[in-house]
Amino acid sequence: MSKFNAADYVVPKLKSLPPSGIRKFFDLVANTKGVISLGVGEPDFVTPWHIREACVHSLEKGYTMYTSNWGMPELRKGVADYLSEKYHVSYSPENQVIITVGASEAVDLALRAVVDQDDEVIIPDPCYVSYKPCAAMAGGTVVSIPTKAENDFKLTAQQLENAITAKSKVLVLCYPNNPTGAIMTKEELLQIAAVVEKHNLLVISDEIYSELTYSGQHTSFASLPGMLDRTILINGFSKSFAMTGWRVGYATGHPEIIGAMVKIHQYTILCTPVTAQMAALEALNNGMEQVYHMRDQYNQRRRLLVNRLNDMGLDCFEPKGAFYAFPSIKRTGLNSEEFCQHLLNEELVAVVPGEAFGESGKGHIRISYASSINQIEEALNRIERFVNKRYKSEVNLSAQA
Repeated sequence: MSKFNAADYVVPKLKSLPPSGIRKFFDLVANTKGVISLGVGEPDFVTPWHIREACVHSLEKGYTMYTSNWGMPELRKGVADYLSEKYHVSYSPENQVIITVGASEAVDLALRAVVDQDDEVIIPDPCYVSYKPCAAMAGGTVVSIPTKAENDFKLTAQQLENAITAKSKVLVLCYPNNPTGAIMTKEELLQIAAVVEKHNLLVISDEIYSELTYSGQHTSFASLPGMLDRTILINGFSKSFAMTGWRVGYATGHPEIIGAMVKIHQYTILCTPVTAQMAALEALNNGMEQVYHMRDQYNQRRRLLVNRLNDMGLDCFEPKGAFYAFPSIKRTGLNSEEFCQHLLNEELVAVVPGEAFGESGKGHIRISYASSINQIEEALNRIERFVNKRYKSEVNLSAQA
């Protein structure tokens, strides 16, 4: 009788996928007392009461059944109305909107619906941790385009042009960006759109941080001339409405593509929980005032964090969206993984190594400012103490050499 080896049954492409760099440090924090965590993109705000109350009310009324695979009609209409009013993009709620389990499921569905074996998926780097693994699991080949702080971590039209081959099919965009906080102006996106149209690409535009824009007005890629049908627009409720644990997102796009995404969704997830959808509908209808209040709070934290990081010698690009800073830690003489590990061990502050988001993240760390001012200030004091200690050690070693 042959010996059973479970590892032999796992497909090779999954074996080669690294675990999430974000989750690794999140797990370390969970097992360490007294840690200030600035690692995970988790708003410190509790979901506003009227949104939670909508969920409670739905339970009291007995709303515990399946919804349509597409999502509740009322919520799909609410999404379509919101996008039309806010970003000037027009979608039919009947066949162009799908409600998903968070924006993350929408990203996975989009890639699986349009990427075939060996199709090239172009992804600016650094990027959110799930894009590349999801593209690989869909059978695609990832083509990374490095972005740098000296260019404000923006993708340029020339970079995109240089990366395109006969196999290029999909471009993944995320602005405002996780992890850098970079945004792109309408003029810059128009240049990208011209290359997209020239080479007949499809764009997956993850705009989950659209409401958290601190400089100028967010431009939805789908709103650009000729881009509505070429774009799968992804958004959700987690970040803007402080609803991370509710897991409600959505995708909009051409009926053929959204219909294909629904096919995958109906055989794997079936539908987003009805109580979470009821809460999301209340958020859309009556929650914008709280969104603006939270954005103002994030903006205050952003300014504090960036100023302190630069003052202590950690060069930090000014994030203009989302709730992350992405400073360079090169002056310490440590790589990103070492910096984060030592900072956690010595000062009980958790941040995420930049290379968790791709090669271009080396020499950087991601710091979330979705925490209270008091926690951020204390964390910054600890980081400054750690940096000064490390920097002095590095200077002494250099002098002795």
